[in-house]
Amino acid sequence: MDEFSLIRRYFSTQDVKRGDVVLGIGDDAALLRVPPGQELAVTTDSLVSGVHFPEGLDAESVGHRSLAANLSDLAAMGATPAWVLLALTLPAADERWLAGFSRGFFALAKRHQTVLVGGNIARGPLNVTLIAQGFVPEGQALTRAGAQVGDLVYVTGHPGEAAAGLKLLQAGKADPKNPCVRRFTHPEPRIAAGQSLRGIASACIDVSDGLLADLGHLLEARGFGAKLGLDKLPLSKALLELQGREDAQRLALTGGDDYELCFTVHVDKTKAAEARLKEAGCPATCIGAVEGKPLIECVDGAGRVHTFDQPGHRHF
Repeated sequence: MDEFSLIRRYFSTQDVKRGDVVLGIGDDAALLRVPPGQELAVTTDSLVSGVHFPEGLDAESVGHRSLAANLSDLAAMGATPAWVLLALTLPAADERWLAGFSRGFFALAKRHQTVLVGGNIARGPLNVTLIAQGFVPEGQALTRAGAQVGDLVYVTGHPGEAAAGLKLLQAGKADPKNPCVRRFTHPEPRIAAGQSLRGIASACIDVSDGLLADLGHLLEARGFGAKLGLDKLPLSKALLELQGREDAQRLALTGGDDYELCFTVHVDKTKAAEARLKEAGCPATCIGAVEGKPLIECVDGAGRVHTFDQPGHRHF
């Protein structure tokens, strides 16, 4: 089966239809219409087999994860997903694999009313590259650049679970019912949370490389640092049972793959932020505060500073 037949069979039929897609899959380029009063948020990410997910991970999970990683970037901007382009490189035209991949991909796309509008299929080592696009009202996008000294630092959800799930997968203990394994294979982008923080959060970033690493990226924009409380980390029962408290704290701070949101809020807006997040059905926890010196300190309940050699994933 050639690439055009594969595209028609596994990617041309989808449940979501959008009026802003003038021309979608099947031509040399898509034609898309940005609604009035909206800005276009665009992001891209690549997932490489053996680097961003274990070799042999089931295709449905790969399809879900690849889209979730890109939608998470849109969530961090407070954007509403709309369109996505997919460049898929495959070692072989494995129709069973493609059926699973497209099933996982389109199930998540349907939940967020996101349309696949084009892309490419080629032969080579397994690689999934997406370009995701969404809308945000003019002037309301969340960015990394607005944090101020004294702002409180929050994180959504329960970071660390995905990293623990990856360890189980790598050890051959891939029970799909385990909540930590599920957090790795099927992360949920915090779209509603990001939208709810527009006009409230001073800065925001998604947690893909590790909470310490990504918070560091956010703070670098202003040359600031932060003090975090280890006892404030929202460690889940599942993570604590698997790892114990010390390793759970380490994974929560450095593990990555959580696709949660880390954001800062001025103290006067914390109640509003918490109320909106509750309405969006997204738990969030205050874990520290922004400081003027360009250093992130992690302090335990006794005031001792703990250091971590590797703050998160490094691509090189």
